[in-house]
Amino acid sequence: MKEQDLPKQSLREQSAWLLAAKLVGFGISFVLPLMIVRFLTQENVGLYRESFQVITNALIILPLGFSMSAYYFLARETEERRGGAILNILVFNFVVGGLACLLLNLFPELIGNIFKSEELTRLAPKIGFVIWVWMFSTFLETVAIANQEARMATAFIVLAQFSKTLLMGAAIFTFGTVEAFIYAALIQGVVQTFILLLYLRSRFPGFWRRFEPRFFVEQLRYAIPFGVAGILWMLQLDIHNYFVGHKFSSSDYAIYAYGCFEVPLIAMLSESVVSVLIPRMNALQVAGDRDEMIRIMARAMQKLAFFYFPIYVFLLITAHTFITTLFTKQYEASASIFVINLTLLPFSVFITDPIVRSYKELGRLFLLTRVLVLLSLIAVLYFGLDSFGLTGMITAAVGAILVEKVIAESMVVYKLGLGRQHLPLLTNVAKTAIISLVAGVVTFIVYSNVREYFLGVGEHFAEEMLSTHKLSTLDFFGGSLVLFISASVFAPIYLLLANMWGLIEEDEKRSAMDMLRKILPKRGGVPVSDVNG
Repeated sequence: MKEQDLPKQSLREQSAWLLAAKLVGFGISFVLPLMIVRFLTQENVGLYRESFQVITNALIILPLGFSMSAYYFLARETEERRGGAILNILVFNFVVGGLACLLLNLFPELIGNIFKSEELTRLAPKIGFVIWVWMFSTFLETVAIANQEARMATAFIVLAQFSKTLLMGAAIFTFGTVEAFIYAALIQGVVQTFILLLYLRSRFPGFWRRFEPRFFVEQLRYAIPFGVAGILWMLQLDIHNYFVGHKFSSSDYAIYAYGCFEVPLIAMLSESVVSVLIPRMNALQVAGDRDEMIRIMARAMQKLAFFYFPIYVFLLITAHTFITTLFTKQYEASASIFVINLTLLPFSVFITDPIVRSYKELGRLFLLTRVLVLLSLIAVLYFGLDSFGLTGMITAAVGAILVEKVIAESMVVYKLGLGRQHLPLLTNVAKTAIISLVAGVVTFIVYSNVREYFLGVGEHFAEEMLSTHKLSTLDFFGGSLVLFISASVFAPIYLLLANMWGLIEEDEKRSAMDMLRKILPKRGGVPVSDVNG
């Protein structure tokens, strides 16, 4: 099937498919952190988190935003140049990833010195190979979305999470070492690389024959400002982890890492919306339709707020139980860090990246902003290293991100010419905040009064049904029951008020029902209506 023959989907449908994929992927992979904290020592958990902190950050830094340029060029170029854009990205990722791998094989002490760990020095060469393979293979999801094939991207996301969970789960049960995790990650990358090449061959026939140096430079010039801004954003988000890793032990790092735990649904929703918005905003900017850009941005904020605000309020109330249920009481100290980190959630409804990427002239100003904020954060962490505890570290990191969000949003407001006349577009955002608080107040009253009782009920149930006295298992069942009861109070109140205030539209209800019909199995291979009729 040729690319131009592929059916195009609406913004809402693409976002829905991507979110559904990430929800399924989350359900598949969610068991991994639960197993890791229960089968590994706290020291090994810290080493695992440090290793994959390096891998994750390398995958953001090294591509210099080049992979993301697919959103821009696939939406604007001819068929021949589209293939060239793909080849340019692959060549860049392969070469840069290879250089990173070579560096860690020649100087493995680079990682070990940062975290003061001889074990990480030993593992550094293997970490280098994972970075190389993953940098090349993770382009799979990006290219499918940039090509506006949300359903295909859905399949890729689900399969990737399934294979990752399978491989790493096997590593936990069979070996239970950080080195085994790294080998599992390497195998995952090889499998995904094979799928990527098959996909590209079917969608961009002969793309490997279309390398043009001038086009490569053009694509690089577009990507670098955003790539550098992305690197600075990553450093701003994660630099505090390296200060913590350098000052504290691997066991303390494990505490801090799970305090910085980001609920996967939050990231999945944001990525699903933003990845779809980037090509759409690019197209509207080319057409000069600012009014539509503003309308879509406001609508996206409403959708994010519909999920982010209630999640924030609910987790703020149940933070202690949430952390100890997932990661055991051994990580109880993570709860205070988690509460501070949660502060970012309600501010995440402000969308800036798709707008900034649509206006090249905003690149330099945005880059300068991030440089100044990052330098300020590094200075605070450096001079406060001796006096800061774990909560001091996360407070400084969160504060820096909030400062940048305010500045970035001001840039978007100015560029799009937003004013008081646009405030009615955010009415539903305000309504969402109000009903989240109402549901939260009622839930807090219930949670405060029944928490201890239902913890005991859940623990007793686990003892009777599973015949176990293992504390981590008892904590999980007791905490899960408390969270379930709390959610059973919060969710109905929130959804009822949201429906009464018109925050849930009729077509969204129909879309949800249609998706359920597609997901739920049919009786005997025929529609339920046929069986009943």
